[in-house]
Amino acid sequence: MLLKQLSLTNFKNIADAGLEFSEKVNCFLGNNGMGKSNLLDAIYFLSFCKSFSRVNDRMLIRRGEDFAIVRGDYIRKGVDEELMLGLSSSKRKTLKRGGKEYDRLSSHIGSFPLVMVAPQDIDLIRESGEERRHWMDVVISQSDAVYLDNLIRYTRALEQRNRLLREGCVDPNIYGAVEIMLDMSGSYIHDVRAAWIEKLSVIFDRYYTAIAGVSGEHVSLAYQSQLNRENASMQTLLDEARRHDEIVKHTSVGIHRDDIDMQLDGMPMRRTGSQGQCKTFTIALRMAQYEFLHSSTGMRPLLLLDDIFDKLDATRVERIMELVTDDSFGQIFITDTNRTHLDEIMSRTGGDYRLWNVENGCFTPIHQ
Repeated sequence: MLLKQLSLTNFKNIADAGLEFSEKVNCFLGNNGMGKSNLLDAIYFLSFCKSFSRVNDRMLIRRGEDFAIVRGDYIRKGVDEELMLGLSSSKRKTLKRGGKEYDRLSSHIGSFPLVMVAPQDIDLIRESGEERRHWMDVVISQSDAVYLDNLIRYTRALEQRNRLLREGCVDPNIYGAVEIMLDMSGSYIHDVRAAWIEKLSVIFDRYYTAIAGVSGEHVSLAYQSQLNRENASMQTLLDEARRHDEIVKHTSVGIHRDDIDMQLDGMPMRRTGSQGQCKTFTIALRMAQYEFLHSSTGMRPLLLLDDIFDKLDATRVERIMELVTDDSFGQIFITDTNRTHLDEIMSRTGGDYRLWNVENGCFTPIHQ
């Protein structure tokens, strides 16, 4: 899959921009706060109908304006495709594909696969399980529409059960109607997550070793879920926790409490990993995510690398660029603050690329 052109109007600090891209590597250079990451976020938005930073849609509209438009021209499975996403301060957002508006935005997820690597990825290691569950859901939903449907149903049923708990309902028949959906959807989500972690772990270990360049370090991922318990089911968990949940006024068990145990040499990564090891760990996760999506969707996802060179030594940076400029990867978008650094890397890889200078939301091509 390729993104040929992108045009933006009033998106974050970008008043108006139109860019044509290289089929391989596209580089955006400039100081921090100039709009480099905003451009990547616009590309991300076209794939997921939401910002990578998860801010409110209204915050994506340029200050002083009441609308924003993001339009992308793609080649997807050999066919030209156009996406146009509109944001308004007073109306709901709309997404049109080939001029036809989606009835449900969720049905778009996975059609234009994308992987973004950003400084915020450290949260996958440092923050709570909510970050890791969100990551699992974003990746799996791009390759499994049934998973996304079950996730939506589970979330709605969970909200309904929590509402009953807050209102002090004690009727088991009313709870039963809601818990049937939690049981059905939760079981499916658990089984898919468990299989996904098992498959991803093998790919992830290979990428970590390739980037770190050392064979002595062993990394691992382990799926943590209350449903891993022998003979456990969502219904069993809910029954056991009913009295406790009535007291605390929320649902304390279920797949919404799942997590991923991330380890380096048998120790929790969040406690023992150095800054460089943590960054290598998260980049390897994203590379593994890319390979998984490529295999499961039959398309090469877009790869967005936002300021990934910071806090990495030159050797690891070069290993990363050798990986992503290989034929296994498709179109790449990179932001950086140092052209000399990037030129040196690209000259070694010998890849085809385009450069833009970014200043105050304006993008100026740099002729090579």
